[in-house]
Amino acid sequence: MGKFLIVFGILLLSIASFNSSGAPKDKFIKVENGHFVRDGKPYYYIGTNYWYGAILGSKGAEGNRQRLIEELDMMKANGIDNLRVLAGAEGPDGEPRRVSPALQTSPGVYNKELLEGLDFLLAEMAKRNMVAILFLNNAWEWSGGFSQYLVWSGKGPIPYPDTNGHTWNEFMTFSGTFHQCSECKELFRKHIKFMLGRTNQITGIPYSNDPAIMTWELANEPRAFSDANKVPFLNWVNETAATIKSLDPNHLVTTGSEGSWGCEVDMNLFEKIHSSKNIDYLTMHIWPFNWNWLNAKDMDGTIGNAIAKTGQYMDEHLEVARKLNKPIVFEEFGLPRDGFVFIPGSPVTIRDQYYEFSFVRVLESAKKMDLLAGANFWAFSGIGKPNPVREKNMWKSGDDYLGDPPQEAQGLNSIFANDPTMEIVKKYNGKILNAVKK
Repeated sequence: MGKFLIVFGILLLSIASFNSSGAPKDKFIKVENGHFVRDGKPYYYIGTNYWYGAILGSKGAEGNRQRLIEELDMMKANGIDNLRVLAGAEGPDGEPRRVSPALQTSPGVYNKELLEGLDFLLAEMAKRNMVAILFLNNAWEWSGGFSQYLVWSGKGPIPYPDTNGHTWNEFMTFSGTFHQCSECKELFRKHIKFMLGRTNQITGIPYSNDPAIMTWELANEPRAFSDANKVPFLNWVNETAATIKSLDPNHLVTTGSEGSWGCEVDMNLFEKIHSSKNIDYLTMHIWPFNWNWLNAKDMDGTIGNAIAKTGQYMDEHLEVARKLNKPIVFEEFGLPRDGFVFIPGSPVTIRDQYYEFSFVRVLESAKKMDLLAGANFWAFSGIGKPNPVREKNMWKSGDDYLGDPPQEAQGLNSIFANDPTMEIVKKYNGKILNAVKK
């Protein structure tokens, strides 16, 4: 009888260490005492943004599984095991400044080939011990996002910026009304339930039980877009994070926020949106050129200013992370090539200087077990090539997908496979790995 009880107890412990899919619980990245933990060890990393990965995984006309596999192998060879990916765009296709094809073509209607593309991406990442941060929505126009949900709820049309005389202020004001649109929020809740309820058709693993997913991210760069909208925005963050956690307790949840820049320059709001028990870690984005920290006509003379302001921005947001005792990830940053040209193979000395500064910050954090846990640079373009004859270098259907979304010049912030930047990525991923081992 005693022997039976011992065996039975061991069996119970074994069952308890697995989730309902049979995956060991410790295979999921967790947050413990303010730090990411993976396989029982501290997890610090240099990853990338790879928003188009699920599209490449599709068997449809726009997919390219051979390219996807080649690029995953390239990233892995450079120590990259963390990819921030667009789960899917909202339709319809053919809209200006918009990714196509769309995953959700109309409310509750999905492109089966793109769903299978995301399945394929996650399956291939799992083979390489890579993990995905999947963002589920977008404050900006380039994947539909908030503005498309507004159209679906009868609040349109979208005042696309730089189109038909519309300005960025008009678009941002429009996009910001999403948080006060009950129909929009309900449509998005249904989308969340659909995505988190999916089972990977290749591996047979439910998404909610898949260790290849690290994080569900509420949206790409969600913003209030006005002081008057801060409370509805905060409420939406809290409600959405709670919904995700109720459906999937295995995975981490974060906001996708830029930081104070995405919170109407309000650090109190930044702290509040990351204070929820359902938000596991903080995020920040930095865009030196967009924010006028770097002058395109004098990159040599202004890169020092961009680096100094970046360090200051990091420090301000790290202070909040320490107050909340949660990790923070520098999950978006990019810089143009030297001379503001977009041609693959052209020099990237100024960008590499900025990237090295950023990677050193993660390395030093890893050495001290501080809370700056990772960096996802924007963005890996692998073996893709911008169309050399395209007007203003803008993307159109049929062109290669690059790290630069369709509303931006193709090659603007792209990191190509042969860029020397990748050697810097590899070097610092190696240093971070060694620091964590010590």
